[in-house]
Amino acid sequence: MVQVVVLGAGLGGTLMAYELRDALGREHGVAVVNKGTHYSFVPSNPWVAVGWRERQAVEVDLRPVFERRGIGFHPQGARRLNPAEKRIELNDGSSVPYDYLVIATGPELAFDEIEGFGPAAQTQSVCHIDHALGAKAAFDRLVAKPGPVLVGAVQGASCFGPAYEFAFILDKALRDAKVRDRVPMTFVTSEPYIGHLGLDGVGDTNGLLESEMRQRHIHWITNAKVDRFEDGKAHVSEIAADGNVKQAHEIPFVYAMMLPAFRGVEAVRGIEGLTNPRGFILADKYQRNPAFPEVFSVGVCVAIPPLGKTPVPVGVPKTGFMIESMVTAVTQNIASLVAGGPATAVPTWNAICLADFGDGGVAFVAQPQIPPRNVNWSSSGAWVHAAKIGFEKYFLHKIRSGTSEPFYEKLALQILGIDKLKAVQQDTAP
Repeated sequence: MVQVVVLGAGLGGTLMAYELRDALGREHGVAVVNKGTHYSFVPSNPWVAVGWRERQAVEVDLRPVFERRGIGFHPQGARRLNPAEKRIELNDGSSVPYDYLVIATGPELAFDEIEGFGPAAQTQSVCHIDHALGAKAAFDRLVAKPGPVLVGAVQGASCFGPAYEFAFILDKALRDAKVRDRVPMTFVTSEPYIGHLGLDGVGDTNGLLESEMRQRHIHWITNAKVDRFEDGKAHVSEIAADGNVKQAHEIPFVYAMMLPAFRGVEAVRGIEGLTNPRGFILADKYQRNPAFPEVFSVGVCVAIPPLGKTPVPVGVPKTGFMIESMVTAVTQNIASLVAGGPATAVPTWNAICLADFGDGGVAFVAQPQIPPRNVNWSSSGAWVHAAKIGFEKYFLHKIRSGTSEPFYEKLALQILGIDKLKAVQQDTAP
């Protein structure tokens, strides 16, 4: 019997366990190591932060689902990975061995890299459900006592979509509370232009997002490097193309939500051959680590180099469908290796994204996510808000049911011509 362990039970890790169980059958072991017992739907966090969702609506207890599906579960969390021994040391002192490992930890949030940054200091976050609940308490205080608001993403950030989402959702929530007229809003981002998204834009995301900000009277600063946060004030350097400071800004706020840069989690960070200096997992086109070929990785923890040089460091996002394509490729590769074959499946890294604005939104399709692309499309409208709500309900149903990709999802993607895997080409003898 082969034992496959998944490290992490977020979007990628949970679906990874489901797909592995389907592909390997009950004759092989599948287990998950995670810190905690619940899956939380992170894309709903901006709604949680303004009171549009409660915690119980966006969380799933994984214990009964994993038990029903025959998936082992270790919710103690990982202290340290030992890839040379093919073993994970857990926080309670026990350890879990593996034949194949899939790292799906997600990131560690690097709030400590900027003075005064993070929920434990001067700013709010929507990266974690606990952070979003804290941001909701701060939102209530803002409504009771309105003042300037700061939203955006700092240098080194790679997940820009939620920053835009939250800016527009917060605008809508403040309008509903009839206090928007007393809340000046500023969007501060390390991107070289609005709508860059770490992807050099998708379709006309630049024009669409700038237009939405103008309509909502949200001012913006791009190429922004945050120097520090103080009580009620952010010190921001706007960087010119030559790398020098173009303008220094002191931005007052009574409420700030800024997304941080990411790095690899402590359990894997600093392992030679496994991670880059930032702690992200090195992987080839099969999502396989070159130094430890029994180790695969999916999701935000995967090392992807920036698209190009920008005045302020900008990372590349790993969007939901892109991660799902990694999951499907890794599943097929591990199943092939277990059966004695080679790893041949390559994910497409195609991206489908719905960015909700509370009463509208922007959608884009990028095939592949990283340019140059075969498809480069974006659109906006009220339909995006409805589609995002529908997707939330559908995805949480997948997690609760223990199903990675129901038949009707496969059919819809086939009709749209959106693939998770690249076509496999095999050399044949003449």
